[in-house]
Amino acid sequence: MVIEDPNFASASQHIDSSEDPSEGKQDKAAVDVSECLTEDHAINSETIENVTAGVSELNLPQEKTTEEQTEEKEHQHLSTEEIDSLLDICLLQALHTNVKDKDLPMPGSILWSNHILPCRPPGVTLDIKKSSHKKLSKWLQSKSSSGLISVKEDKHKKEVMLIGISRKHPDYTAFKHHKRVQEPVEQHDNIVADGSSAKQLEVDEIYKPSSHVNPIFLAVDADTGKYYSASEAFDVVFRYVEKENLVKQTDKAKVILDATLCDALYKGAVKKGSAYPSEIHKKDLGSTFVNRMQIHHRVARGNEVVIRKGAIRTVQIMTERRQGNKKMTRVSGLECFLLDADSLASELQKKFACSTTTAELPGKKGQHEVLIQGGVIENLAKHLVDHHGVPKRYIEVYDKTKK
Repeated sequence: MVIEDPNFASASQHIDSSEDPSEGKQDKAAVDVSECLTEDHAINSETIENVTAGVSELNLPQEKTTEEQTEEKEHQHLSTEEIDSLLDICLLQALHTNVKDKDLPMPGSILWSNHILPCRPPGVTLDIKKSSHKKLSKWLQSKSSSGLISVKEDKHKKEVMLIGISRKHPDYTAFKHHKRVQEPVEQHDNIVADGSSAKQLEVDEIYKPSSHVNPIFLAVDADTGKYYSASEAFDVVFRYVEKENLVKQTDKAKVILDATLCDALYKGAVKKGSAYPSEIHKKDLGSTFVNRMQIHHRVARGNEVVIRKGAIRTVQIMTERRQGNKKMTRVSGLECFLLDADSLASELQKKFACSTTTAELPGKKGQHEVLIQGGVIENLAKHLVDHHGVPKRYIEVYDKTKK
């Protein structure tokens, strides 16, 4: 016989009775929630469509491929040895394709910016400071030591100048240069601007064998009566060194001086009582040899070619004050570049809308200067470069009006 506990029964009844209203509330809540979900679903659907449309309009950057990332990494993380090798390749490429003998002597900065940098591979940043040489001058001097090029320091400009190229050097002859698409660059110094009636001007420094170096030329069957560029003269002396086997075996960067070569380089130049050198560094051989030759310069414009003895004289432009605050600009040295003073004076009168005149230079027969009213020093220099092809390096500017 089972007797039910009255307390338990009352508790059960209380629970049962309390479940009824909660079920009603749950049903009501279910209705409310379902209605809210229906409304929220409609809102969310519209929002999702808007967001999707917005995302589709975004132009997100595409991820780089593994190949592109690898290539970029290689360009950005070149070792010192790789940079040194790349420098040599760019130099040889420039010497084969861009740098001509008639452009010499050439400042090292021009060689670097206008010729070497354009020869580097696409996407590569070439920084001389990250090479083992650290400085452009030291790198060029190292190439001069190998005999590939010849350089000397301009004491006035304090810059290393490229003065010769040994185009028969083993590194030069073994290099296989590639053709590349030339990018548009600024007009070269000796190229006349488009639209000008003037013809292209060419200016070269050339050298003629003297009695000092004639034995070297004769020894290698070179003509002693013709003119040579600096690099051609370098080739002659290095051919003699190769023929006579004068490279020092214990130090390949030096050349032993036999009697003929020693006389060619130093006879009459060594002070009395001083000993003659027995060897010379390769980097100094070319420039020392050329300095013993007779320097000339050749200027050509169209069919007109003039060869004169001596170095090229510069065009001098000077502005000074006249009668109070008035300025006068004078330009001389025009004859060296086949420019007629009277014709230029007439041309400048129209260009600058001012009065011009010509006068013979005192004590210099056949040489004239052009006088222009006003301070047109900068515009005049630019005009000579752009319209008459006068190289910038042969123009000197003096402004005496500045205090």
